[in-house]
Amino acid sequence: MLRDQLNDALKAAMKAREERTILTVRLILAALEDRDIAERAKGNSEGLGDSDVLQLLNTMIRQRRESIAQYESGGRVDLAEREGEEIAVISRFLPLQIEGEDMVKAIQALVAEQHAKTIKDMGRTMSALKEKYAGRMDFAKASGVVKELLA
Repeated sequence: MLRDQLNDALKAAMKAREERTILTVRLILAALEDRDIAERAKGNSEGLGDSDVLQLLNTMIRQRRESIAQYESGGRVDLAEREGEEIAVISRFLPLQIEGEDMVKAIQALVAEQHAKTIKDMGRTMSALKEKYAGRMDFAKASGVVKELLA
């Protein structure tokens, strides 16, 4: 389903001659193809599922945010703007993000559901969190909340 959205977005961007969108969607599709090839080598002929694609998109956004910080510190505002435009394009394909108080409440509910009590349960809790909220939560921030709850 997500792959179809990406292909449709590429076609629409090509018709509208939106160069940044075309380049960004092609980057996403190329990254997906690379990951699919790696999955096939592992014996998974289906390739990546939608949850894995969402994780890939989140990773791409995180990489671009890091690049923006480096470009701005280096005085390359033009490159930082380009990365920001790419983030906007990639974000179109992500579901609404769970952040702030909603994220804390979701994590608290999952911790209670998993009967997690100590820091030893963090791995299991994070795994369940990634399965349930794939692509909808920043797991770097979520791990801090989980650690705080279990400490």
